[in-house]
Amino acid sequence: MESLGLLLDGFAAAMTPVNLLYALVGVTLGTLVGVLPGIGPAMTVALLLPITFTVPPASAFIMFAGIYYGGMYGGSTTSILLNTPGESSSMITALEGNKMAKRGRASQALATAAIGSFIAGTIATALLVVAAPAVVSFAISFGPEDYFALAILAFTAVSSVLSRSVVRGLASLGLGLVVGLIGIDQQTGQARLTLGIPQLLDGIDVVIVAVGLFALGEALYVASRLRHAPPDVVPVGRAWMGRSDWSRSWRPWLRGTALGFPFGALPGGGAEIPTFLSYAAERKLARGVAKEEYGKGAIEGVAGPEAANNASAAGTLVPLLTLGLPTSATAAIMLAAFQQYGLQPGPQLFDHNPALVWALIASLFIGNTMLLVLNLPLAPIWAKLLRIPRPYLYSGIITFAALGTYALNASAVDLVVLFILGLLGFAMRRFGLPVAPAVIGMILGPMAEIQLRRALAIGAGDVTVLVRSPVAVALLLLSLLALLTPLLRHFMARRRMTPLPVSQED
Repeated sequence: MESLGLLLDGFAAAMTPVNLLYALVGVTLGTLVGVLPGIGPAMTVALLLPITFTVPPASAFIMFAGIYYGGMYGGSTTSILLNTPGESSSMITALEGNKMAKRGRASQALATAAIGSFIAGTIATALLVVAAPAVVSFAISFGPEDYFALAILAFTAVSSVLSRSVVRGLASLGLGLVVGLIGIDQQTGQARLTLGIPQLLDGIDVVIVAVGLFALGEALYVASRLRHAPPDVVPVGRAWMGRSDWSRSWRPWLRGTALGFPFGALPGGGAEIPTFLSYAAERKLARGVAKEEYGKGAIEGVAGPEAANNASAAGTLVPLLTLGLPTSATAAIMLAAFQQYGLQPGPQLFDHNPALVWALIASLFIGNTMLLVLNLPLAPIWAKLLRIPRPYLYSGIITFAALGTYALNASAVDLVVLFILGLLGFAMRRFGLPVAPAVIGMILGPMAEIQLRRALAIGAGDVTVLVRSPVAVALLLLSLLALLTPLLRHFMARRRMTPLPVSQED
């Protein structure tokens, strides 16, 4: 009941005319940028991050909620109409959604994606209201060794799950940790890795890292692989669904939600696994016409994965808000936004800034509703945006990123750092290194260092203090499991592929 009362207070704050306007702007901008090819929610939030720092924190995060969900919906539009997923979790939507569009059912595919996103987002946000206070009450008892173990879990889970190779994920994490070391050591006062440049004494701004690695690096990489032929965009009318489409979609929406939220709330869970599981489950459960349409454009193959994708997006906010633990690339950039305002997500955020937290959660409901109302009639307009010439699009992204970064501190050094990080992001994509572990390492690295030093100081230098807490031991064991699971999976796959020896009698 207390959570319900706080949520109602959050609605009162979020539904002021000014904050409703910010929510509408966030939803529109998120969809507008997210619908462009090759731009996922993480890049959308990173690109639009600098423009929110001129508004109060509550209004800024209400806008971010709209940008977050808008970017998620925009990625599904690109997958369906252009067969170009903005991120890995939209790949499954492209499998059946683009085939539906080519069969002349683009409007039905867009409608089931929009309505499924709305239903999944609403249910998952309601679960967030229930789960967040319970996690906070548990996390209040955490000591420095527990927080250090939690950071280790975030590092290992994200490095192993968000990468095709554990080694590449850990290499990306190492780069992020090195960037996080730049600046003045908070305990000794010594300058670290500043190269004698005074502007680096305060460290590199998290916004510059996010925009450089995500937005600029992605723009350079996609631009380097441009095709000169114009994109083949499937024409679309107003999004709508018939009675048969409704009857075939509502069960996948609910099943996708049930799969997406728990995986999103797990460290390293992400949205990729539940979308794949949802698609596999719907294909297994398909009967009659639906079974025949799989591989040719089955609406269940769009409804379930899109619901799982959006439910997972809400699920990632549970560890982010309650523990300060980002479990996805987009959550990492949201954490950077909190830190830019001098706020640290975690148990104390609910005690010190309850109005902001509950206004943010309430704005998720509002933004979700705005998305549905906005996107069903505007689907033809979003389709026309896909025809923007690629050179104009990506040169505009680079210009916008540079202007937004320069506006932060009016520093030429920031611009130089931005383009260096952009080239680093381009090189990481070129050689198959995931970007998310680097950003999470840069953001959580300083926190992990501080908590490690505090724990060792409490234990008078005794390293065993790190494993005296049952919570810390459990988190470290989960970290080890996160590292070993991909290796075990690879080993088992190789054993299955090894041919059995042929006996001499044969």
